Amino acid sequence: MRDRYGAIIRGDVAAKRLSLVFTGDELGESTTAILDTLRERKVKAAFFVTGNFLRQPALRTLLKRAVAEGHYLGPHSHAHPLYCSWEDRGKTLVTNSFFTADLRQNIAELRGIGALQGHGPVLFIPPYEWYNRDHVRWAAAMGVTLVNFTPGSGSNRDYAPEGDARFVPSRTIYDDILAYEAKDPQGLNGFILLLHLGSGRKVPFHPLLGPVCDELTERGYRFVRVDELCTTRRTD
Repeated sequence: MRDRYGAIIRGDVAAKRLSLVFTGDELGESTTAILDTLRERKVKAAFFVTGNFLRQPALRTLLKRAVAEGHYLGPHSHAHPLYCSWEDRGKTLVTNSFFTADLRQNIAELRGIGALQGHGPVLFIPPYEWYNRDHVRWAAAMGVTLVNFTPGSGSNRDYAPEGDARFVPSRTIYDDILAYEAKDPQGLNGFILLLHLGSGRKVPFHPLLGPVCDELTERGYRFVRVDELCTTRRTD
């Protein structure tokens, strides 16, 4: 399923499969705990990070671990620029040449630590998860597919720390994810559920990641990597 701008925002709604994706820019304090939780449950996920994230040696080491453990590692831009106006989404704030050079640099850095090898798809979550048709088209010209989270669950709100006007407690985010699954006729089928690798929160979301995975597994869902979710249809 694609949104009005052409980005993939959901997989096959006929199958009880969903994908966990995590984005990171400068902050990544939850990365170790997230990787541990996923490994304990044998869940494969996807990590989309910027050049700002990659330049930090400790976080680079964790990304190498993510690749080694079978997770997808993809681009989130090099410099984390704002692509289009918050007030007028149709107003593009970067040039095609800047967009292309920045994304190419990000992809090259990721390949430098072992990601995006072989002939699989290059998926891209843009900075701030904010973009328009220009950016979807420019990415496609590079052979890159722009994806974004599935709206509705509110999982992406975990980025705002206490004191931010947009702050929502982690427990509320947890409850809202499960409440949305129960009320939507299609549940979380095909969902791209987005969370963040760091936030600066005093009470971050990552301690609730395991319980979310466990509860959704109990409800009959299977977690798959987002590249599988976006490129295959149900066969069972």
